[in-house]
Amino acid sequence: MKPIRTRTGRAVAAAVVAGSLALTGCSSDSGKDTKDNSKSKEDAAAQSKPVVYGDAKASQGPAEEVAGAKSGGTMNVFMQSDLTHMDPGQIYVSDAGQFSNLIHRGLTNFQEDDKGNLTVVGDIATDSGKSSDGGKTWTYTLKDGIKDEDGNEITSADVRHSIERLYSKVIFDGPTFVQTWLSGAKYREALPDGPYKGKHLPDSVLETPDDKTVVFHFKAPQPDLPQALSMAGYSIVPEKQDTKEKYDKAPKSLGPYKITDYKPGKSMTLVKNDQWDAKTDAVRHQYVDGYNFSSTIDQASQTKRLIADQGEAKNSIQFTDSVDPAQMSTVISNPATKKRTIQGYQVYVWQLSFNLDKMKDKKVRDAITYAIPNQSMVQADGGRYGGEVAGGLMAPTLPGFDPTYDPFGKLKKPNGDLEKAKELIKEAGVKEGTKLTYAYSNTPRGQAQMVIIKDTLGKLGFDVQAKEIDRATFYEQVGKLDNPYDLYMTGWGQDWPSPSTVITPVYDGNQVADGSSNYSHINDKQVNDLIAKALTEQPEAAAKTWEEAHHRIVEEINPAAPVYYSKQIQLFGSNVGGARFSTDSSYIDINDLFLKQP
Repeated sequence: MKPIRTRTGRAVAAAVVAGSLALTGCSSDSGKDTKDNSKSKEDAAAQSKPVVYGDAKASQGPAEEVAGAKSGGTMNVFMQSDLTHMDPGQIYVSDAGQFSNLIHRGLTNFQEDDKGNLTVVGDIATDSGKSSDGGKTWTYTLKDGIKDEDGNEITSADVRHSIERLYSKVIFDGPTFVQTWLSGAKYREALPDGPYKGKHLPDSVLETPDDKTVVFHFKAPQPDLPQALSMAGYSIVPEKQDTKEKYDKAPKSLGPYKITDYKPGKSMTLVKNDQWDAKTDAVRHQYVDGYNFSSTIDQASQTKRLIADQGEAKNSIQFTDSVDPAQMSTVISNPATKKRTIQGYQVYVWQLSFNLDKMKDKKVRDAITYAIPNQSMVQADGGRYGGEVAGGLMAPTLPGFDPTYDPFGKLKKPNGDLEKAKELIKEAGVKEGTKLTYAYSNTPRGQAQMVIIKDTLGKLGFDVQAKEIDRATFYEQVGKLDNPYDLYMTGWGQDWPSPSTVITPVYDGNQVADGSSNYSHINDKQVNDLIAKALTEQPEAAAKTWEEAHHRIVEEINPAAPVYYSKQIQLFGSNVGGARFSTDSSYIDINDLFLKQP
């Protein structure tokens, strides 16, 4: 999926007010709605239907009209911090992935129907791709009329440039699937300066025989390529517009909107991109005149304003933040307010990642995993409307999810087994007062969960040094191979409905590197071999191999303690139309929004 860390995966999605850990889902007040409408694992399973690959007809624009949609007006977007990135090549976190659909376009994209079913369609390409040579070769033809915001026509050279720039050190924080498939795990060695010094990948790897054609040549079949190319990280950066590092603050648009004003850490204004042609786009709309992003509104204030639904709040949405847990009962117990929510099961698993370079004793890691009060961690993120205690590291939205898998007994003891944990700590010979450094994001949720983790580890005899990291750079900091932290909370979600997009980027030892998503630095030969095997197998056989790899990771190595599966509940203003939960983004569907009264 598109990294919590997507980061899609994708990355930080929700937060809470420190100290507000309890959630009352029902109310005894007269006239209030007391029904539990939180999403279940069955709902999650319904979101994991097989993806369909669309043909040229499905890829034609314009996108299907949204019922009742009107044009005009400005949508307000509430955020509590700035976007992590705006350069497509750097985008692998959910907030930036959500933003990407407004201004970026790639070869493919996900088209979503009103039931949440997903079809990969051609975005700037005429279809989802044509494979040959047993899936080792994929050919894309570009649509006519694709231009950037300055009117420059996009050609195959721009697609080549967009792929090749990912090989350079300029790009350090985005997805690596396609590069790895093309050039191996050490892909940077194939083109260390990217295209910036005039060198290119050979035609035997990436071919552009004319202005309209792009051909990918892989050493092994890559049936998931159309889904990988739909990721924001593979969107187009026009060659003549590329400003390297500076592009992250001033990207050029191919989508329906473009940036006219950006004040880092404060605000951003988007207006219509007059070079975008709806006839070329089967996914997006351009209903509103623009978007005003405010990135200084904390989660509690967002929720309070949207509950009140006055003034500009009527035209406002939560972007990737969720309803404030402290105000959840107010939202879900009032029918009129609850009607202005979108809900769904996200693809993310929150986990306590261990830095295996520092935390080498598995007994200690197991002890901490047993001790974690998972349910309290869930309560700090919205209770049953925010998540569900996790037994493993694979989300319920993945095909083949096993709801009974629970090697650390969290279903029976959701608030931890401190006695078992202390036994393991004693066996490991850990001295009272041993220091551990815990890194956390400076969001209210991060702060609240830090208190829980620090208290729990303190009960095991550890002296916990809590280190706060700015939300916008959190994954960049913990993604450094030589980071100074022992453990940290991370979230990951599928990039598309396959275990390959979870186990490969997060637990493959070949991915251990600066900027990698292998936050624990796990490098186990047996796991690596199972990953390599699964990537060459047909889906049915691969499913069994992925399950074997998952069990070894969780039970025999334990690089990250499973904490909870994430759910989503967001509020929007009463004048906002077209609001629905997107199974692709795990947030409000940004493509279909309009204002009822512009």
